[in-house]
Amino acid sequence: MSTAYVDIIIDISHEAIDRAFQYEVPLSLYGKITVGMQVQVPFGRGNHLRTGYVIGISDTPQYDIDKIKAVHSIVTNQVPVEGQLIRLAAWLKDTYGSTMYQALMTVMPVKKKIRSVEKKTLRLAVEPEEGNLRLLEYKRNKRNRAKVRLMEALLEHVEIPYDLVKDKLNISPATCERLQEEGTLEILTETQYRQVGTRKELLEPEPELNELQQSLVEEFRQDYLAGDYKTYLLHGVTGSGKTEVYMHAIDTVIEQGRQAIVLIPEISLTFQTVMRFRRHFGERITILNSRMNDGERYDQFERIRKGEVDIVIGPRSALFAPFANLGLIVMDEEHESSYKSDNVPKYHARETAIQRAEMSGASVILGSATPSVTSYYKAQQGEYRLWELKHRAKAQELAQVEIVDLREELRMGNRSRFSYRLQELLKQRLEQGQQSIIFMNRRGYASFVSCRSCGEVVNCPHCQVSLTYHDHHSRQPRLVCHYCGYTENYVQQCRACGSKMIGRFGSGTQQVEAELQEYFPEARILRMDADTTKGKDGHEAILSAFGEGKADILVGTQMIVKGHDFPNVTLVGILAADLSLHSQDYMAGERTFDLLTQAAGRAGRGQQPGTVVIQTYDPDHTVIQTAGTQDYEAFYANEIAYRRILKYPPVYSMIAVLVTAKQEELAEQLAGMLADNLRKQQTDTGPEAAVRVIGPTAPVIAKIKDIYRRVIYLKSSKEDLLLQAKDQMEIYAASIGQQEEWKVYFDLNPMKGY
Repeated sequence: MSTAYVDIIIDISHEAIDRAFQYEVPLSLYGKITVGMQVQVPFGRGNHLRTGYVIGISDTPQYDIDKIKAVHSIVTNQVPVEGQLIRLAAWLKDTYGSTMYQALMTVMPVKKKIRSVEKKTLRLAVEPEEGNLRLLEYKRNKRNRAKVRLMEALLEHVEIPYDLVKDKLNISPATCERLQEEGTLEILTETQYRQVGTRKELLEPEPELNELQQSLVEEFRQDYLAGDYKTYLLHGVTGSGKTEVYMHAIDTVIEQGRQAIVLIPEISLTFQTVMRFRRHFGERITILNSRMNDGERYDQFERIRKGEVDIVIGPRSALFAPFANLGLIVMDEEHESSYKSDNVPKYHARETAIQRAEMSGASVILGSATPSVTSYYKAQQGEYRLWELKHRAKAQELAQVEIVDLREELRMGNRSRFSYRLQELLKQRLEQGQQSIIFMNRRGYASFVSCRSCGEVVNCPHCQVSLTYHDHHSRQPRLVCHYCGYTENYVQQCRACGSKMIGRFGSGTQQVEAELQEYFPEARILRMDADTTKGKDGHEAILSAFGEGKADILVGTQMIVKGHDFPNVTLVGILAADLSLHSQDYMAGERTFDLLTQAAGRAGRGQQPGTVVIQTYDPDHTVIQTAGTQDYEAFYANEIAYRRILKYPPVYSMIAVLVTAKQEELAEQLAGMLADNLRKQQTDTGPEAAVRVIGPTAPVIAKIKDIYRRVIYLKSSKEDLLLQAKDQMEIYAASIGQQEEWKVYFDLNPMKGY
């Protein structure tokens, strides 16, 4: 029997998780220790027993074996939630490819311990008669003026906030402490949590469930109480009442003394979601998102750990909220690409949620009006339970969709980015006091700047992309790289040929806003994109103003068409509908369908019917047509056939292997070595190989931040074989050495092109 060694974390705080200590597994515990388990180990010079967590197991000692201590024992009482999160980190590492440290940094989101906010109050500790006697005594000495002011205030009010004493009465902490030592007053300290999220309330009553919603909630309840924890896919058209189903399912979970996590794809959705959940559940909910500061995040995690919270709402990272008795994970708008991490490990929240639910004995509800092709495929295969809501909850009709051929607009002499029909409908809505949304899937003022004489495009010097024009009004216009953040002043002449015939091409939300104001000078217009929502409460301020009717038209990027409910919006205009349709990405059709259908769903959610105008140069494309009729089944049938023929996910699994280096030749060489080595290990390298290796090749963007990139694609009908190939590639990459000069990243079933 070979000797086993374990890596142990003693301090679970975020800044300490990279400090692992290696211990030997004694024969009595051999085969019994697993990752995530709590153990007791001798620690320090005195070998005092400390509790730690196992984060890795190996048969290789990292130090002199004579200096490695042995594990003392396994902690046999209930393992806290940290152990579960460590097991989840190990799963992330094995599935998505990363170091254990990177995976732990992902699942342990609180980076450091923060001092709590304390509210201090001073209270008179003696009877009033005694207090008056002490006041007379203080008045005999002119040096006691501060004591006199404080005693007079305490005799009048009995309790005084410490901040008032310090700021208004100008009394020092030392004076307060002396009176405390004398027994004249006591200092009361109360820990307070930093306030997060909106405290606005929804005025309209909570809607009652219709018959179909009630049947789904009852099915969930029966399954849950029977201990049958499933993954459900709720496919409901926009406005069908998916959120009400989520909330009533959570009722069942909370009744059983358990907790729920509600994932939303965008911070911008927090505003309305939190208000609806507070109306139903009260204050035992909290939010977690990246806009919160360290203190706010620390406070909310403390509330979770202390059991003061039943529900956490937030984007992808909220999945790792440290609930000790998690019973349900809801993933709203589950089709959204923001659920896929761009950082290592490149995990998908959907699969990670299902894995955590399995560890917790919990259920998962995935919801969307446009389910991801992957989720719908798994539901069709019986892996998920399919729920469907095919009608809006209040029986409103879906918005009427009109498709406008921009080629015909050009033939009629209309060179505006607004079709004649859209202009007509916008005018009508303004006259009727109704609201409109204009969706443009691009931010900035123009997509790129180029020379009309020689065609030279102004590119980022560090990335293989064009710079985007941004008009800052009061300041000089700037050109910005959206990949590395590089900025420079707007150029006045071409650097290649010297011509001054340089100009902006394309369009963005800033330009759309400006042109709308020219057409409708009386209109109140709000713009919502990444530039206008940089502030901490930027999303909430804009959405709140629009919801309160303080604007007639909302112009924005993707964030305005995802899940928002504005009853007075009766018109949605979609500009450049086919912009993302022809990108070098196997998911381009799915992404375009999702955006168009979700955008169309913002119209007509109140009493008035809605109209949607889709403007496109490709009106006959299947994606445009099925989005126009909001026919998901027709779109899915066409899309899954395409994926099956070309062996793309979800029919086949795929891994993108990204090799990066500071020298282009090195990136090319190492990518070739990795691909060749894996091919040599395959018994069959033809089209039907167990794991097919494609590439290496230069990705669409071959350089970012002065780092060169090459990509290899691995495909297989069996995901376990693909993960084995990933492991083989990781081992080979480690054997090459000099990894400070180059890196290898793995992306399982990527949701974007490389």
